[in-house]
Amino acid sequence: MRKITFRSFTAIKDQATCEEYLQGHVSVLQDYGITNITTNNRQWMDLPNVHGIVAIDEEGKIVGGVRVHIADGTHPLPVEKAVGYMDPKVASVINEYFDDGTGELCGLWNAKSVAGIGISLFLVRAGIAIVNQIRLASLFTICGDYTMPMVTRVGFIVEDSLGDGGEFIYPKDSYIARVLRKMNAETLETADEYDRNRIFDLRNNPIQHTIEPGPKGDVDIDYKLLLPVYD
Repeated sequence: MRKITFRSFTAIKDQATCEEYLQGHVSVLQDYGITNITTNNRQWMDLPNVHGIVAIDEEGKIVGGVRVHIADGTHPLPVEKAVGYMDPKVASVINEYFDDGTGELCGLWNAKSVAGIGISLFLVRAGIAIVNQIRLASLFTICGDYTMPMVTRVGFIVEDSLGDGGEFIYPKDSYIARVLRKMNAETLETADEYDRNRIFDLRNNPIQHTIEPGPKGDVDIDYKLLLPVYD
């Protein structure tokens, strides 16, 4: 059984984690011939409104991660940088939810060493679980066809008013990406029942040790999702 630790972090307070996260993410994307993902720049490391979760294997190596960017009214969310120039309504739709607290789930990746065991889904659930700690009422994300089933089961819904029925050609001509929004990041009312229950459990018990059923068998995960308090 694979054993993984999930640990939360705040970007500006943990540069070492940011660097390893970025290196792993870039490496995975390069394997797919993708080099222009906007969330892979280094700017997010210096933003106070970015939090993340990393998956760490038994050897202490980061093998996956996901980030939550809080919309702060100053720094555009990654989705705005990625496809906002194709449709200016992207920024205005995000702004509709700004006052209640909104942000973006982004930068999801997992290494080949853990491919197929469910790490990405577990990371997405964990990312949604921590939004109560940063007081977000809604979340946006952008995804390709291959991750659509995963993000819809946790409650994201395509914003079909954007782009071409919600679709954008991104990150390159052979890919279609969709902008989605989690209608309510607090109630999770649009998520499948099983995923909703797991997210609520992680939210209510951010420190827990759990055996998660995955596509290739059970995965032993030590969750440490309380955002750290730094001096």
